[in-house]
Amino acid sequence: MDTQAGSVDEENGRQLGEVELQCGICTKWFTADTFGIDTSSCLPFMTNYSFHCNVCHHSGNTYFLRKQANLKEMCLSALANLTWQSRTQDEHPKTMFSKDKDIIPFIDKYWECMTTRQRPGKMTWPNNIVKTMSKERDVFLVKEHPDPGSKDPEEDYPKFGLLDQDLSNIGPAYDNQKQSSAVSTSGNLNGGIAAGSSGKGRGAKRKQQDGGTTGTTKKARSDPLFSAQRLPPHGYPLEHPFNKDGYRYILAEPDPHAPDPEKLELDCWAGKPIPGDLYRACLYERVLLALHDRGNLQAPLGYDKFSYSWRSKKGTKFHQSIGKHYSSGYGQGDILGFYINLPEDTETAKSLPDTYKDKALIKFKSYLYFEEKDFVDKAEKSLKQTPHSEVSINFGPCFKYPPKDLTYRPMSDMGWGAVVEHTLADVLYHVETEVDGRRSPPWEP
Repeated sequence: MDTQAGSVDEENGRQLGEVELQCGICTKWFTADTFGIDTSSCLPFMTNYSFHCNVCHHSGNTYFLRKQANLKEMCLSALANLTWQSRTQDEHPKTMFSKDKDIIPFIDKYWECMTTRQRPGKMTWPNNIVKTMSKERDVFLVKEHPDPGSKDPEEDYPKFGLLDQDLSNIGPAYDNQKQSSAVSTSGNLNGGIAAGSSGKGRGAKRKQQDGGTTGTTKKARSDPLFSAQRLPPHGYPLEHPFNKDGYRYILAEPDPHAPDPEKLELDCWAGKPIPGDLYRACLYERVLLALHDRGNLQAPLGYDKFSYSWRSKKGTKFHQSIGKHYSSGYGQGDILGFYINLPEDTETAKSLPDTYKDKALIKFKSYLYFEEKDFVDKAEKSLKQTPHSEVSINFGPCFKYPPKDLTYRPMSDMGWGAVVEHTLADVLYHVETEVDGRRSPPWEP
């Protein structure tokens, strides 16, 4: 589309006539060239998109997603561009435009730029456009016939125009739009409810009778997927589902590398469960001591493959009910250390950890968890702490008596290593996997 040089609105920081994007969180306006966004499929004054600047987005990167536009949004964008072209090119700018000579040819020419919906095979959409603009009288002006004595030909009618000629009021319908930037009811081009307008839906009439106002709406979350989950300092919710009945539960958090998480805002996802590939296993960057959930708690330590034991009397170690001499005996106040040799040439060592993204997501106490079927011995909650016992564990990297005769890495390094491995596994999952028809973008070298 050939556009003239945009004009700068110093009060609002706008550059009308250029492709501008409004951040859905801070509500600031930016030109697409600021972030190097491809504007080949964009038009000035478009409203069918979701945009977060790199300061507001959770990943620190710019996010831009075009959405499917309805006929009202397409007509609004078309009339805004026609109005702007007339202001910059015509000696006597027009405010009303012919349906057949101006609006329909414009939409037909820039259909792919105005919506992600495929161009319909039947030419029925021109009639639907007339119905849409005739019905939306709070946004569009309609003139069906020329004025008496006018020289305008009858075939140029009906004509349509914008009720509010201030093009700087056109923007996406963000739910968290500030009240100070909301326009009046007569000029509400953003698609939101202006202050003082009457609400629709169940309970609206009763609220008005009770004297309540419907102008102040509840502030919706601008990003429902990536709302912050406040965790305790130790990194796990105080109330959580227990691993039992053959199921394990892994705390989940939003995956910042998931492709297009804001697609959940589209109508096609309404009423459907959140796909697991938009979340990842929540990992703490430090190594912590966790309660065991797999071993047989009715048996002593070292009874099966899920536990080890190191006895104090003679320093014997047990694993899978097999005892071997490990060290001399120890007692109260001693500092113990042990070395774990993890071979690097095994299939397990070479494999990436499970991402759990193909598992079901369940919600418990405002947190999401992956639910995994686990075929292991049933764990009963019968383990109790030995009376008057206390153990402190040091995972490193600073040890009181570090080994001197071998090369080692502290257990504390496993925390960050697990984060790296899980992140790599998550990224590979997005590249290689398709979940419920949602395919990741093609990998580019």
